[in-house]
Amino acid sequence: MTDFEKELEIKAEEVCKLIEPFLPEEEGKQKRVIESMRYSFLSGGKRLRPMFMKESFEFLGGKDITIIAPFMAAIEMIHTYSLIHDDLPAMDDDDYRRGRLTNHKMFDEATAILAGDGLLNYAFETVAKSMSEEKDPIVLQRKAKAFDILSKKAGIYGMIGGQMADIEGEKNKDADLETLLFIHENKTAALIEASLTIGAVMAGASDEDVTKMEKTASNVGIAFQIQDDILDIIGDAAVLGKSIGSDVKNEKVTYVTLKGIEESVKEVKRLSDEANALLREMSDEETFLNKLINYLITRDK
Repeated sequence: MTDFEKELEIKAEEVCKLIEPFLPEEEGKQKRVIESMRYSFLSGGKRLRPMFMKESFEFLGGKDITIIAPFMAAIEMIHTYSLIHDDLPAMDDDDYRRGRLTNHKMFDEATAILAGDGLLNYAFETVAKSMSEEKDPIVLQRKAKAFDILSKKAGIYGMIGGQMADIEGEKNKDADLETLLFIHENKTAALIEASLTIGAVMAGASDEDVTKMEKTASNVGIAFQIQDDILDIIGDAAVLGKSIGSDVKNEKVTYVTLKGIEESVKEVKRLSDEANALLREMSDEETFLNKLINYLITRDK
């Protein structure tokens, strides 16, 4: 394990301590759906989206982490709900995630659907509660802007819209680059954009820096997906921890199938360079955020 990977583990543990207390307790007549919600939320993962939010907040001068913690919890709830629904038979029909039974296999399909719905709704309950309790008018104004960003990036003009286009794209073997980039921008990048942008807003960053952070996130999200496509072709299955070649086997249209490996590698580098340049415009200091972005884009697993 590299020094960065050790640091990443420590950061993930810090994030977990901040977000897990926001989960509802397993009690009442609704106990089973809450148990199902907690099962998936607490199943591990790198906590990248709330981590991105926290790092963006601190990168741009944010100090009081308690004002952003509800949003960190909310973004992870939204991400978790999307995974529960993705795994359902009507979607990807997966039996395992992170080495454990998927939600609908551990419980049942109806409970899994409701658990996903519950996490999505509870994400907004969590943010709304923090807004209703906020005494500082400036912070409240920032929270209102952050709430707007969260709802849009997670919705039909963000992640859900991207997922729908992806489902339609699976039936269309002639999908073009414009459609593919729309899917990447929304299905993959939207929640990363929400994370980095909300971090910037809650830190009190200028509109210019908020826009730069959103563009940085867009580049990271798209590059992350293209790198994933590259690894599916040339990656090491032992390192990846999963089989490779599934995109080819399933005749899935990817950036690699449209542009080839060489052009795909060049595009990942271009997006990465632009993301780093945008960060340098906001701060010359080399932070964990810089390292995290580069790690994700250039990863081999």
